[in-house]
Amino acid sequence: MLQRLTIRNYAIIDYLEVDFSQNLNVITGETGAGKSILLGALSLILGERADPGVLFDKTGKCIIEGFFKVKKAQVLPFFEKYELDLEDLLIIRREISATGKSRAFVNDTPVNISQLGELSSSLVDLHQQFDTLALANADFQREVIDALVNKPVELQQYQQIFSQYQQVQKRYKQLVENRDVANKELDYNRFLLDELTEANFYPNEIEELDAELQTLSHAEEIKNTLNRIFFQLKEDEQPILQQLKQLQASLSGLSNFHKEIPALAERLFSTYVELQDIANEVESINDQVYYDGARIEVVNERLTTGYRLFKKHSVQTTNELLAIKEVLENKVADVLNLDDQLLALEQEQARLKENLQQLAGQISAYRKEQAAPFAQRVNELLAQVGMPNARLKVEITAGELNPHGQDTIDFLFDANKSNQFAPVGKVASGGELSRIMLCIKSLVAQSVALPTLIFDEIDTGISGEAARQVGIILKDLAKSHQIICITHQPQIAGKADAHYFVFKDAKADKVTTSVRLLSVEERVNKIAQMLSGERPTAAALENAREMLTGI
Repeated sequence: MLQRLTIRNYAIIDYLEVDFSQNLNVITGETGAGKSILLGALSLILGERADPGVLFDKTGKCIIEGFFKVKKAQVLPFFEKYELDLEDLLIIRREISATGKSRAFVNDTPVNISQLGELSSSLVDLHQQFDTLALANADFQREVIDALVNKPVELQQYQQIFSQYQQVQKRYKQLVENRDVANKELDYNRFLLDELTEANFYPNEIEELDAELQTLSHAEEIKNTLNRIFFQLKEDEQPILQQLKQLQASLSGLSNFHKEIPALAERLFSTYVELQDIANEVESINDQVYYDGARIEVVNERLTTGYRLFKKHSVQTTNELLAIKEVLENKVADVLNLDDQLLALEQEQARLKENLQQLAGQISAYRKEQAAPFAQRVNELLAQVGMPNARLKVEITAGELNPHGQDTIDFLFDANKSNQFAPVGKVASGGELSRIMLCIKSLVAQSVALPTLIFDEIDTGISGEAARQVGIILKDLAKSHQIICITHQPQIAGKADAHYFVFKDAKADKVTTSVRLLSVEERVNKIAQMLSGERPTAAALENAREMLTGI
């Protein structure tokens, strides 16, 4: 609940501090005294847009602070979401500088305006005259019925499945688009893939073929050179190998005459063995090399194909070409697999839709079960607040699946028992809308834990017994909720647990707004003035006392 509101340098308020009761708080005062200014200041800490034009002193700063006593569970999700410190006493502060800069704080931690609005929605429900427009809003009407249904688990389960359903639909749509794009490229990708598949290169083939072609093209030169080397090593009149063998034998014969000669003889023998091995390899290579015109033609054809594909795909190696082939194979396979994926998604959509329809049917049944009793109770309260001929009816029709079920909920209204029902926002007057909203909120408040409720002139257009009944409703609502109500009706003021009087005070050539909590005798006098004027009669005073003793 809102324990205290402090306002500094706002509109015609220099400084003001109000401590509120936890039950029914009534604010009264002359027209223009500044009652609505209080709500304007309060709306700033609830996240409304700031206007530097409201500063009382243009050289100073406007500061609005609200002190709230909260149940931690009520606001815990917000504090966990934004990693803020949570205490039993919650202080919200809004500061507005003369330059128009606005800052907001929650327990002295800076927050942005959207965060402030998110938090305040769980603390205060500010019902002003224009808020009656919410009655015509389909979401508001559905939320009212759902609050009475009070099946959050089912609704949450439905919304989770609906979210999955939307994701599957989105994925299906994306796959269809991908398939359409892929189909346009499929023929070309298939052509490229067929071309590479037909070429059928193995890893490093083109590089190996290039080396083979060099050998084939120079086969005669290679053989001539190899023959000459082999001949000189082994088959000449005095072959090199034979000469080395003779030299090594001669050197070995001197081994006993010099200590270094054996080592030289050994090295010469090693050279002989190495040249012997070289001669054998030269002979082997020579036997393998031969000119093959047919093979040259085959290799040239393969290389021509390979180099053409290199250029086409902007690559330089066989392995890069094979990597492109793999990519093309995957692309073609993906297109062929899209139909299977789409079929799987269609089946998933059907399964989720069936679950949604089943849950939506259950939720719809719950809503229909509550609709008639709700309308009957609203109509009873409307009669109580001076609208005995008014009727509200809740119409629930089945429609397409949506995030909240499959129901379209309409509040229909007939003001004169004409049995001609029409959407409430189109046919109800401002005063009627205000009282309908009060009746609805009083019923919903019994079903869910609404925050502090603030009513700005909820009594517009009523008086007498109707006003007294509005007071009774507010008094009953205040047993479980904090109510702050701005009113002109003595019948409502008489029901208050705390009565605040707003007045203008002239100080040092400045007019400011002040508020004071009235004592019992002051309340009698103010209510009497509301009944009969500035100088209340004895009858008015007595009537005022009766109003107060009845609370």
